[in-house]
Amino acid sequence: MKTSINIINKKVKFEYEFIQTEIAGISLKGSEIKSIRQGKVSISESYCYFNNGELFVKSMNISDYGYGSFHETTRDRKLLLKRKELNDLESKLINGLTIIPYRLFTNDKGLIKMEVCLSRGKKLYDKRNSIKSRDIDRDIKRNE
Repeated sequence: MKTSINIINKKVKFEYEFIQTEIAGISLKGSEIKSIRQGKVSISESYCYFNNGELFVKSMNISDYGYGSFHETTRDRKLLLKRKELNDLESKLINGLTIIPYRLFTNDKGLIKMEVCLSRGKKLYDKRNSIKSRDIDRDIKRNE
């Protein structure tokens, strides 16, 4: 029995402009996997950083499973990407760009994956434009 998980950080699309996306595996412990399958995870405050050529996600909160096994809820977790993908992301990480976790999901095989995005922070006028275009699209769909 595979449970489908799809946890999206909705705030990211409003705050950042996506440049490139990658799908990465995550290095997790047993009770963390069980907690994620129950949906007890939050990626709203998390971000990614490089340490010695490896990519880590920081402050992703995975609550305790609750059946006798406990783990650190906000420890740094290693993201699993191929060396070529890591080098590509690290070389593109220049002024104003950051790597943000956007989505946590299970793939067809039942493995837990994370979609990370190389992104640039939006300015205030960009946010206004995205709100305006979203409102226009909503009005067009209502009138159809």
